[in-house]
Amino acid sequence: MDVLARHNVTVHGPSDGRPLLFAHGFGCDQNMWRYVTPAFTDEYRVVLFDHVGAGPVDPAAYDVERHATLQGYAQDVVEICDALDLHDVVLVGHSVSAMIGVLAQAARPDRIGALVLVGPSPRYIDDDDYVGGFSEADIFELLGSLESNYLGWSSAIAPVIMGNDDRPELGQELTASFCRTDPDIAKRFARVTFLSDNRADLADVSVPTLVLQCRDDVIAPIEVGRYVHETIPGSVLTVLDATGHCPNLSAPEETAAAIADFLRSVPARS
Repeated sequence: MDVLARHNVTVHGPSDGRPLLFAHGFGCDQNMWRYVTPAFTDEYRVVLFDHVGAGPVDPAAYDVERHATLQGYAQDVVEICDALDLHDVVLVGHSVSAMIGVLAQAARPDRIGALVLVGPSPRYIDDDDYVGGFSEADIFELLGSLESNYLGWSSAIAPVIMGNDDRPELGQELTASFCRTDPDIAKRFARVTFLSDNRADLADVSVPTLVLQCRDDVIAPIEVGRYVHETIPGSVLTVLDATGHCPNLSAPEETAAAIADFLRSVPARS
């Protein structure tokens, strides 16, 4: 299958604009960026896609061996960039796609010129002095619950991930998004996501990077955002006055403004 069709790639904005590639998080699809991208389509070439198993993407595109690691998902990103012949891409990755972006940049620095990491976490499990936010037992309990009853897990966990209890419609939207994701693929992707450890990859990031951190995030606490910022050379940390793990839905104007500020400070490659 053609790579652009395989990932339901959509392109908006001027063809000669600097590419902004938006990558969604676990259980989501490109629709989760709909409140953020309009701020950029006048000036930038905005590219959206769905990971395998998300949105309308054919589950047959999922490769058990390839997608057993985040490196396989990073290769998908690289193939999208190659197919569109994108250069100097600003890759905006939410949640697990932040680390996918880190890996894609390392693989193809000729394609990716800057990173925006929204709610990133290189490791979810606490380890010695590293604070990931979860114990190993927490993660295996989460994965066990997900694997035994995915729809029930989705209904219970999505509002917690979203936060913003005073706006229940946000949690309901995330629940619906989880439930649209192919459950078998979601179970495998969850294990890849929550058991990954990409801390060693951060020091190799060689492009301007913005770390966007919510002030209160149960999935990627502020200690994680600070760790990512301190480990990526020359990165910028912006703490949003937003709660929950999905500021692209809960605080899209603040999220877009922070990205725009960063872009103004990062000139395009000549």
